[in-house]
Amino acid sequence: MKDRDLFPNRVDIAERHAGLIDGDSTARMKALLATAVVLAFAILAIFRLEFSFAGLANGTAQLMIFLGLMVPPDPGGKALIFMKALGETVAISFLGTLLAALLAFPLGFLAARGVMRGWLLRAFTRRFSDSLRGVDTLIWALIWINVVGLGPFAGVLAIMTSDIGAFTKLFSETIEAADPKPAEGVVSTGGTRLHEVRFGLLPQVLPVFLSQVLYYFESNTRSATIIGIVGAGGIGLHLAEMIRTFEWDRVSFIILIVLVAVAAIDFVSTRIRLAMIGDKASQK
Repeated sequence: MKDRDLFPNRVDIAERHAGLIDGDSTARMKALLATAVVLAFAILAIFRLEFSFAGLANGTAQLMIFLGLMVPPDPGGKALIFMKALGETVAISFLGTLLAALLAFPLGFLAARGVMRGWLLRAFTRRFSDSLRGVDTLIWALIWINVVGLGPFAGVLAIMTSDIGAFTKLFSETIEAADPKPAEGVVSTGGTRLHEVRFGLLPQVLPVFLSQVLYYFESNTRSATIIGIVGAGGIGLHLAEMIRTFEWDRVSFIILIVLVAVAAIDFVSTRIRLAMIGDKASQK
């Protein structure tokens, strides 16, 4: 069967919607200009940062030597020490993420449009969260180490401080994107402002909040490994020591158990999210 039999008005449709089919020349020019700007900036950055393809090629051979020394992974009799340090890293990540989520929960409502009437308090909360997340977790770790000393407590405070800013932004955007109809329904039945938030808004945003917190818990496990290198507790200190002494088989063992821990956290987080989706669907 020919195309004209399947689409008898194909020509007419093409003529009527030529703009959609052919596209807007102005939009195409803007897209091309944006692409050219990005490419030009990338090329400039390559030259300014002294990016060397020759150095990369030469370094690849050295990398292959390191990878060969990492096989097979061997704890060297320190498996229990490494596992204990890994547990400390996971605990740092969990506690830091939990405290950040609890503290950012009210801040998310203060920073959300449509919830807080006063723009001054909302603007202050937003700028406060911007300041917190504008500083990397590693920098916060160095700051807190000088405040409370070396150890996992500084790591917990570093992750908590950085994540408060991130959660405040994510929570506020989730609240702003929520469907206003349930809240309007609560108000129409005589509910107060508190009832509007409790029964019209929270049931929508809490599952998203939990999903975001679970993701950050997984991500912070990797971050806790890095901040451990500067003395904020966990397995990062052992990783830095093994790299410094060129014990690459132990390095690969540490990297392997960290990857297994992150994969396990991701698996559990996925199961929790799927369970929440199933419960929400069954309630409809």
